[in-house]
Amino acid sequence: MATTIKQSFLGFKSNLEITGLQQQTVSTRQQNVRDAVAVDMTVLDSFLTGSYRRSTMIAPLSDADIDVFVVMDSAYFQQGGQAALLDKVKAALKKEYPKTPKISRNGQAVTITFSDFVVDVVPAFFRQGGGFLIPDSINARWISTDPKKHVEIWSTANSNHGGNLVPLIKMVKAWNRQHSSLLRSFHLETMILGILTNVTINDFSSGTRYVFDKARQAVKSATYDPSGYGGNLADYLNTQQKIDDVVSRLETAYTRAIDAESLEKQGKTSSAVDKWRLIFGDYFPAYG
Repeated sequence: MATTIKQSFLGFKSNLEITGLQQQTVSTRQQNVRDAVAVDMTVLDSFLTGSYRRSTMIAPLSDADIDVFVVMDSAYFQQGGQAALLDKVKAALKKEYPKTPKISRNGQAVTITFSDFVVDVVPAFFRQGGGFLIPDSINARWISTDPKKHVEIWSTANSNHGGNLVPLIKMVKAWNRQHSSLLRSFHLETMILGILTNVTINDFSSGTRYVFDKARQAVKSATYDPSGYGGNLADYLNTQQKIDDVVSRLETAYTRAIDAESLEKQGKTSSAVDKWRLIFGDYFPAYG
């Protein structure tokens, strides 16, 4: 029962968590997928990555993607390019999952659509000098990245914020999902990471309001992978209209957050909760 804003945000935090049973299912499934690729191809390393590994994935699991990284033997690097590599991985997975209705190739991964959640299998190669190379079949290029470094960066930043950064990231991701998912997950996370550098998170209400405020300007600028690889994470916002749409939604969220904080100060907690629910949707608990 939530009768204060603090209680409401704690309930919101809890509602965004993946359950223990779901985590167990993910653990078993992702290991089986990694093993499936290794049956047919030479895999040097494999590991979980993405928002699940960074602990920033939000419920429900059915709307999420579990990212599995498989580091391949370098012999595959010159065997036909990016699309051919993805096709080899797809063929290997189809052998192990012949009854799974949808196994498809996308730009950087092979996607397996299970009945309960999606797994993206990203083939990669060790990169000379560190990190990894992953395929971009759409633009016929190799992308440099280091998801292991991402985990370190996010974990350190979360520790520096007393454990409050990851929950706050998840809350803002819930806002993004509630309002058309105009921002890509990793871009949004990285932008929040930058906004909150050297900033103290006093509570989740003022923290999210602060992010909405600063993101109105930050989204207009380039955002780069903190591991030091890759280009501008915001390059998909490639028209003024797309940027304006995001800024408009951030502006609305910021205004509503200001109103919610004002209502709370006036003792109108129920009305304040209603404002926060306009921002975050039904995962934010109703008053009472």
